[in-house]
Amino acid sequence: MTKYLMVGIGGFLGAVARLWVNRFVASRLGVLFPYGTFVINMSGCFLIGFVITILDEHSHWSANWHYLIPIGFIGAYTTFSTFEFETLRSVQEGQFAIALLNIALSVTLGFAAVWLGFIAGRAAA
Repeated sequence: MTKYLMVGIGGFLGAVARLWVNRFVASRLGVLFPYGTFVINMSGCFLIGFVITILDEHSHWSANWHYLIPIGFIGAYTTFSTFEFETLRSVQEGQFAIALLNIALSVTLGFAAVWLGFIAGRAAA
């Protein structure tokens, strides 16, 4: 039960951080380009790489840190970072085809899914 609580707390904090960072960046740089989302995705990528490396190096730390920070906080802050980290793991394990397939499918099918969702939303409205 503790792991769910840790994910929930981290998720709440990550979602609030996402909103704050997005608004802060947009107020400084405008909205011509999705700067806020870009900053969130790039900082999330850095954070997940940094945090998981630290947690892996300190395996004696409680597993709750894995639930709180990378799964809860960073997971709510951005899922793009998880996509990138999983792709990195594939590269590190020598599974280059899997990494490239993950990139190609995630970007193309993700875009198609958003577009289809948009079409379905329009039809339902």
